[in-house]
Amino acid sequence: MNITLKQLRYLVAVADHASITAAAQALFVSQPAVSSAVAQIEQNIGAQLLLRYQAKGVALTTVGRHVAADARRLLTHADEFAASAQQLGGSLTGPLTIGCFVTLSPFYLPSLLRAFVDSHPGIETVILEGTLSTLQTGLLDGECEIALMYGLELSDQIAFEPLIDIPPYVLLPRSHRLARQPTIELRALAADPMILLDLPHSREYFRSLFQAVGVDPVIRHRTQSFELVRGLVANGHGYSVLNLKPADDLTYEGTRLVSVNIADPVRALSIGLAWIRDARLGRRAEAFAQQCRLAFL
Repeated sequence: MNITLKQLRYLVAVADHASITAAAQALFVSQPAVSSAVAQIEQNIGAQLLLRYQAKGVALTTVGRHVAADARRLLTHADEFAASAQQLGGSLTGPLTIGCFVTLSPFYLPSLLRAFVDSHPGIETVILEGTLSTLQTGLLDGECEIALMYGLELSDQIAFEPLIDIPPYVLLPRSHRLARQPTIELRALAADPMILLDLPHSREYFRSLFQAVGVDPVIRHRTQSFELVRGLVANGHGYSVLNLKPADDLTYEGTRLVSVNIADPVRALSIGLAWIRDARLGRRAEAFAQQCRLAFL
């Protein structure tokens, strides 16, 4: 098998642009050169990588998606090898795309990136936010090499290193009858309206806390916005259960909230680092992983 890095770069460009013509323009090469590179890879591996449409460009086959994801990882390591050889152990340089669960990013990424950039100014960081499903897809497709996320419903192909456990708590308006209690049993909220943070996997987790004590919560509003949950609770539309707790109990509009610990034994959520199980982390991704480990000590 004789597949070159240039051919792999051309394939990844086609995957990124969903078009051989657009890929050729982005690479500043001819369209036949890109078509030939993809055809040679297909011939070498004995499988079709692209579905070609006359008016709609191209789409990757299932095999093509896997090959393109592997190609991204291989090209990342090749770039790191070249940079390492040139610098002979000097500072790390180049791009690093970091995935992060959408509600975690405002809590942790700003300070993590500040410390990371201070330590490695030559690394150009790109943020990929998303749900647990989109981040796993991003890792598997090679869009990002490492992600900060919850350890919920992970694929067998994803490795996960827990960094910190975050227990859930009840969020209440200050006028709520239970707002002055030191702890709350979830059964005490059975008849109250709930504001649900309606993100995939997160919603199942929050509902499972109630189901564990034999309660089915009465859900009044659903939203994928963490701050809208807080605003609705502060204005008396219901209570909520969350894991992440801002440093201040003020909402965007300046209304105050009350956070109360849960009296029942409840499962905490693990926040940690995720990457492809069978893939070795590149030097840039490993440097970010080490920064995260230090931050969560």
